[in-house]
Amino acid sequence: MCLLNALPIDITFVDKEDKVKYFSDGKERIFTRTKSIIGRKVQNCHPPQSLDVVEKILKDFKENKKDFHDFWINLMGKLVYIRYFAVRDHEGKYLGTMEVTQNIKPIKELEGEKRLLDEKN
Repeated sequence: MCLLNALPIDITFVDKEDKVKYFSDGKERIFTRTKSIIGRKVQNCHPPQSLDVVEKILKDFKENKKDFHDFWINLMGKLVYIRYFAVRDHEGKYLGTMEVTQNIKPIKELEGEKRLLDEKN
């Protein structure tokens, strides 16, 4: 999975039974993951104060009420954009949830344009 680890985002996949099946391990990971979470219920991977939110997201996806949920928080000098996506097959059957997390502070600070290759960056 070197391909996904090269991206400046964190990806976590939870299957239809709410078990963590995958997480990327890139250099810019925001929320620490250890291999011990693989196979665990996602509800056991979040602090108790956010459990209601986790349950609401999963319920909305399983009941086909929503396809995504977005959140953003300020954390340790970063603006963290957290997105949850329902993963469905071609017939719309729920397969699981994908969490994508990224520090968007550098993106929000962009101004003007950069249209040509800059040899410095």
